[in-house]
Amino acid sequence: MPHTLRSAMPRARRARAALLACVVSGCLIAASAPSPAQPRGIGDPLYPTLGNPGYDVLSYDLSFTYPGSNSEPLAAVTRIRARATQRLESVNLDFAHGTVASIDVNGAPADFTGAGEDLVIKPVAPLPKGGVLTVTVRHTSDPVSRKGREGGWVRTDDGLVMANQADAAHHVFPCNDHPSDKALFTFHVTAPDGYTAVANGLPAGTRHTGGATTWSYRTLHPMATELTQVSIGRSLVLHRPGPHGLPVRDVVPAKDAAELEPWLERTPGQIAWMEKKVGPYPFETYGLLIAQAQTGFELETQTLSLFEKGVFGGAFPPWYIESIMVHELSHQWFGDSVSPRTWSDVWLNEGHATWYEALYAEETAHRPLQERMKAAYGLSDRWRAVGGPPAAPEPPRQGQKISIFRPNVYDGAALVLYALRQEIGQPAFERLERAWASLHRDGTSTTADFEKLAADEAGRDLSAFFRGWLYGEKTPPMPGHPDWHSDRA
Repeated sequence: MPHTLRSAMPRARRARAALLACVVSGCLIAASAPSPAQPRGIGDPLYPTLGNPGYDVLSYDLSFTYPGSNSEPLAAVTRIRARATQRLESVNLDFAHGTVASIDVNGAPADFTGAGEDLVIKPVAPLPKGGVLTVTVRHTSDPVSRKGREGGWVRTDDGLVMANQADAAHHVFPCNDHPSDKALFTFHVTAPDGYTAVANGLPAGTRHTGGATTWSYRTLHPMATELTQVSIGRSLVLHRPGPHGLPVRDVVPAKDAAELEPWLERTPGQIAWMEKKVGPYPFETYGLLIAQAQTGFELETQTLSLFEKGVFGGAFPPWYIESIMVHELSHQWFGDSVSPRTWSDVWLNEGHATWYEALYAEETAHRPLQERMKAAYGLSDRWRAVGGPPAAPEPPRQGQKISIFRPNVYDGAALVLYALRQEIGQPAFERLERAWASLHRDGTSTTADFEKLAADEAGRDLSAFFRGWLYGEKTPPMPGHPDWHSDRA
C-alpha cells in the first residue's frame, strides 16, 4: 500500500479512498438479462464483495485508447481467459465506472447486466466445470473522478497513471478484483503522437497508425489486479542495467529527467541490497514511475513502482527518500511476488516492506532500528485498540474502503518481525525470510503459512508467540527487552 508522506521522521503511512457507485447498467444492451442479478464476492473478511467464485483467471489482455484528454473516457477492450472451477450458468466480474457496449463469451454474444459493482454475464449455454472460457468486454474506462472515489485512473499533469490498491482495478477494467486470483497480463495502449505509454512487464512491440502509436507490454509472471499499472504521458523512459543484467527502466516526466537522475541511479544498488537479504529479484524488470500528480502516496505496482514527483523535491532528507524507495522495492518480493490470500494477511506485505525500509535506513544512514522498534512498541497497544491486532485488522470504516491501512499493519507489523527475530535469533530469521520469498514466489500465501514456516526454521513450536503477537488485544512482552512498555492512552 502507498506511503503517505507526513513528515521526514522514520514513519510511512499510506491512505487513500476508493468508493463509488457502479454505473455499468446505464448503457447496457438490453436482451434478457440474468435474473436475479446479484453481486457475489468470494467472502474476503474485509472486502466481502470483491472477487468472484467459480473460475480462475489465467490471463488478461487489456486494450486502451487514450483520446489525448483526461476529460473523456478511454475506449477499451478487456479479454479474460479463465478456467471454470464449477459449472457456471452466469459469470460475475467486478466492474464499475464505465459503460459496456457488448460482451462475448467464447465468441458468442452474451446477455449482461449490472448488480452493485458487479457485471453479471449470462452465456448462451452453461459453462462446464474445468472448461476454459474467453470473455471479451467492449467498454469505456473513465478517468473522470466522481465524488467519494479515488483510485483507479489518477490524472497527472500530462496524462494518466493507475493506482488500484486495494479495490480499484475494477474501476478501470472488468476483472476478478482480488489478489487471490493472479494472472498473466498483456497491455495494448494507443495514444496520440507525443505521448509515451508504459505498463507492467516488458515491451512487446509498437505500432504506428496515422497520428497515434500503440504500445504493447507483457508480464512474464502472474500479477494481482491491484498491482496493474499503465502510464500515459509526455514521458521519457530511461534504461540502466541492474544486478545480473536485470533491465531497469524508469518512466519520468521528460522535463525532469536530469533532476531525477541522482535518485534513479540508486535503484540497482538497492536491488542488490535486497537480494542479499531475501534472494533473487523475482520479476523480469524493475523501475520507478514518477508522476506529476498530487496523490499523497507511493505504490508498489508490479515491476514499476509509482512515486509522486514531489517526493524528490527537497522537502525530505536523502536517507528518508531512499528508505521509501526501498519500501516499495521490498514489496516486489513481499506483496507482489508473494501475494496475500486474503486482505487480512496484508500485514505480511506492509510489515515486511516497513521492516526492510527501517533496516536499510539503519545500515546505510545510521538510523537505529532498535530505536524505531522501541518507539513502535510504546504505541502498539494504542494501534491495536484502534485498528485491531496486525493479523486481525478491523474492517474498513463505512465509505472508506482502504482504511485497513492503519499503523498496526505498518510499524505494528514490523514490530512483530522484530520480536520474531529476537525470539528465534537472527540466523533462523534470515533463513525464514529467504525461504518465504522462494517457496511462495509467484503465488499467494496466508498468515498460517508464515507461522508454519517460521516454526520449521526455528525448529520448535511458535504458536503461543504468534497468538499473542499477531492476534492479541495487548502487545506481548518484547523478547530481550523486559524494560519496554506500551501505553494505551
